[in-house]
Amino acid sequence: MIIREATPEDWPAVWPFFQTIVAAGETFPYPLDMPSELGREWWMLAAPDRTVVAVDEDGRIVGTANMNRNRPGNGAHVASASYMVAPAHHGKGIGRALVEHTLDWARRSGFRAMQFNAVVANNHHAVKLYQSLGFEIVGTVPEAFRHPVDGYVGLHVMYRKL
Repeated sequence: MIIREATPEDWPAVWPFFQTIVAAGETFPYPLDMPSELGREWWMLAAPDRTVVAVDEDGRIVGTANMNRNRPGNGAHVASASYMVAPAHHGKGIGRALVEHTLDWARRSGFRAMQFNAVVANNHHAVKLYQSLGFEIVGTVPEAFRHPVDGYVGLHVMYRKL
């Protein structure tokens, strides 16, 4: 697997799993019926922010991440990132590779830390992955996310110094 810069031509390969993940309503606070153009606008970030894709040995895009400064101005020294892995490719280390890639980018770019603003508390796989890579839960907003099965659950704010 390689991780490379996303191009506009990659969106048609990202969109099917992006749409599946968003429509499930379990991990992202996006509109469940988000149209492709809005998804592209929100996910495919322009420089100086970045969007990357993970490509398997057969040339298929199996995951993606975007990364950016968490806040402008006096908060611009903290990075943030979001990740999606095609459901058919879960459990293959793609998510871990994408998180490690974004951490390396943040360090090289001079950020002092990385913060995730809205990790769904019952997304146990993501929480465990982030914690294994040094992130801490620094707070939880109770009932801030309406999960389609579990009802109102918390959103974690997770942080890691670089």
